[in-house]
Amino acid sequence: MYQRCLTYELVQAGLRVETERAIGIRYKQIELNCGFRVDVLVEEELIVELKAVDALLPIHEAQLLTYLRLSGLKVGLLMNFNSRVLRNGVRRLVL
Repeated sequence: MYQRCLTYELVQAGLRVETERAIGIRYKQIELNCGFRVDVLVEEELIVELKAVDALLPIHEAQLLTYLRLSGLKVGLLMNFNSRVLRNGVRRLVL
């Protein structure tokens, strides 16, 4: 639900958005599809990982950082929709 609403708002703002985009891993000469999927990819530049948890944990940051490394992108947002005020549930991570 959160993902669809966020995607709708981003598209309405005129941004190119993909959801559940698969990220492959390249190992030597082979491409591995390991099932990594980013929640939202904005303008081919920003990964947005969505959560609805009591608190963001280091494992959530590690997940986003892994997606950034695998995709070659530099910036991501970790968003926790279970925050009283949404801006308090957003973390920006940069490689």
